[in-house]
Amino acid sequence: MRFSRIFNPRPFSLPIGRLGLLTIAALLVHGYHLGTEDAEIYLPGALKAADPSLFSFAPEFFQSHAHLSLFSSMVGWSIRLTHLPPDWVFFLWYLATLFAALVSCWMLAEACFESPRARWGAVLVTTVLLTMPATNTGLLLVDPYLTARSLSTPLCLFTLAVFLRKQFAWALAGLLVTAAIHPQMVVYLAFLLGVIHYGGRATVPEEEPVPVLAGLAASMVFLLPSGFHLERAHGAYREALYSRDYFFLYNWTWYHWLGLLAPLGILAYLWRSNLRGTCCAMRKLCLALVPFGLASIAVAALFATSPAFDMFERLQPLRSFHLITLIFILLMGGILAEFTANKHRWILPATTVLLAIGMFVVGKTTYPDSPHIELPSSSSSNPWINTLLWVRHNTPKDAVFAVDSRYFEAPGTDMHGFRAISERSALADYYKDSGAVSLFPSLADSWKSMSTATTGLNNFTESDFKHLREEYPQVSWTVIRGQAPAGLECPFAQAPYTVCKMPEVVGSVFTSGE
Repeated sequence: MRFSRIFNPRPFSLPIGRLGLLTIAALLVHGYHLGTEDAEIYLPGALKAADPSLFSFAPEFFQSHAHLSLFSSMVGWSIRLTHLPPDWVFFLWYLATLFAALVSCWMLAEACFESPRARWGAVLVTTVLLTMPATNTGLLLVDPYLTARSLSTPLCLFTLAVFLRKQFAWALAGLLVTAAIHPQMVVYLAFLLGVIHYGGRATVPEEEPVPVLAGLAASMVFLLPSGFHLERAHGAYREALYSRDYFFLYNWTWYHWLGLLAPLGILAYLWRSNLRGTCCAMRKLCLALVPFGLASIAVAALFATSPAFDMFERLQPLRSFHLITLIFILLMGGILAEFTANKHRWILPATTVLLAIGMFVVGKTTYPDSPHIELPSSSSSNPWINTLLWVRHNTPKDAVFAVDSRYFEAPGTDMHGFRAISERSALADYYKDSGAVSLFPSLADSWKSMSTATTGLNNFTESDFKHLREEYPQVSWTVIRGQAPAGLECPFAQAPYTVCKMPEVVGSVFTSGE
């Protein structure tokens, strides 16, 4: 293989200014939310990297993810280097990754389409559908909050774009950086690169081999953690695992199956069709995505055949449809722009505006009690967030909190995580921490014990709180939705939440609020 073939000199054209404007438009359409959903797992890791004195109790529920990725360390070090408040650093990182996502979309569109109108159509449609679900995988194409996927998604698209342009050194770099950011997502990316390469060799015999990338793609299986063996899940781990019903293909409904099979059918048609304005790279990509998706479905179907595969379900093979769906939307946007450019130019802008309005409404419905764009502030219009901000500024860094284990899906919280916003330790919750347990079975017993201990906490009496502190003497504070029972010292009360110090327990070395 010639050295010049690896370092292909043909650069991408990057309209930075217009992509920057699209980034602002994407923010306005999809919003931004601090510490929601999976950000409750990723942001505490960054906060602890910036300030190791935080989260002295039960950090394993987020560190289990953080220690496998450089994401938390990168964000944490940026907090220390800039000396900016963490909330501002998170917001700026989100804007940067949102911009990177649109840049990588443009690069992939440039690799797949010949005309500028098709490329802009691809990026425009993708921009207004960024927070669309990737069928029933539990993932959005791009999250409206900061996680490791915020960085791994643009890295995946970048790697695909340069690989299709035969810039293999850049593709290798993209693959390695993605592995450092999100070891799970890079497995799907590496598999797809392997399928593209070998599919291209089969259809275009003169293609030169790429042994380094092919070998690296095959070796990605060794990134998987240990502990995978044929065994039925038991006890607390089974409860956490089966709470993720989308892991199991037999739980998927007909419209979820439509989200799997319809894109693959259309991609197969696009591969066979020599559409106007498309490049050979697009047909090569479409050809690869079909077996890539079918193989993922086959593996998921195999895992669903018997409980003996329970320990393998956490591999989530159908996560490959995150990439498939994102690329499918990008390609369809480009084709729509290309074929409506001459006689029906109004179709693309009208479609884009309608989709943008629809996604804006969906975003407001998903977070009904929160600002659409949660800019960093010392207060919020959401009482739950306001309570957590008070906790951050008025309790010791080593405080440990007890909160009702079902708080995450309670009305008004809008799925804002306790740790990510309050910057304080807490007993494990039932919903979000079970996600960490589903991937790391060793956490199951402590998760079950903690989440059971705080079930129904909002209705606890003083004696219940004393019993809780006897069981977990580290707990020094509590947040109650509703009125606190008599006997507790509560320095914060803002309807409907109350923040109280835990009561003293006779004979305990711990005292109230210590």
